[in-house]
Amino acid sequence: MPHPTSPLFDQQLYNSNNFFLIAGPCVVENEEMVMSISEKVHGICQRLEIPYIFKASYRKANRTSASSFTGIGDETALKIIQQAGKDRGIPTTTDIHTAAEAAMAAAYVDVLQIPAFLCRQTDLLLAAAATGKIVNVKKGQFVSGPAMKFAVEKIKQAGNEQVWLTERGNSFGYQDLIVDYRNITWMKEHGVPVIMDCTHSLQQPNQTSGVTGGNPQLIETIAKAAIATGADGLFIETHPNPAVAKSDGANMLHLDLLEPLLEKLVKLRKAVI
Repeated sequence: MPHPTSPLFDQQLYNSNNFFLIAGPCVVENEEMVMSISEKVHGICQRLEIPYIFKASYRKANRTSASSFTGIGDETALKIIQQAGKDRGIPTTTDIHTAAEAAMAAAYVDVLQIPAFLCRQTDLLLAAAATGKIVNVKKGQFVSGPAMKFAVEKIKQAGNEQVWLTERGNSFGYQDLIVDYRNITWMKEHGVPVIMDCTHSLQQPNQTSGVTGGNPQLIETIAKAAIATGADGLFIETHPNPAVAKSDGANMLHLDLLEPLLEKLVKLRKAVI
């Protein structure tokens, strides 16, 4: 299994005996929150020797209701994400939604994330590839692991070898998701790092309230199974008070629960490696 190829993951940062972590709030709500979360998670990861990438969306384009929070302004949010990375000396990531956003976001972050709903959008994938940044493609809720080879091929044929894939569950009826862990094995066969999204895979979408539900009490279960089945990295959205989070609060991990969870997962990784 090849390790991530970006200079971000040099020998000092990438520990082949451990998983890497992408974590942060769903969206940039304000600067204070971003700095506080990134500082705490970075400290935990340093102690546990987990390579850490800070994540936050600079804007939420995919919301159920027109009244849902979308962001504090693109450039303002991107600068906050960039500063969090500089202050901690860590890489950062955010998601993009259109081809026009790729170059803009790439000026501020190290990894471009492609949302699951958009994983087949050729123009978006090619624009992300053209930036030369790592491109992390989330597997669509409607796509199998084997079929994600086409997303990988599009990016690599555009001249960018730095591709990651993220499993985030498949649609199960209208208002639930289910994780098929075979997809981790199948996507690793594409020769790229594979990440498990431990929070979005527990969403309960399409609620009549206009707000997506979730099952955060199962985050530990999802994460443990992912490590046991060979995931290279984990994606966990976390917040100091998910109940008041402006996006995806129903499926985020409370920040105070992150450290004990990671401690368990580090031990599990050592047991199964």
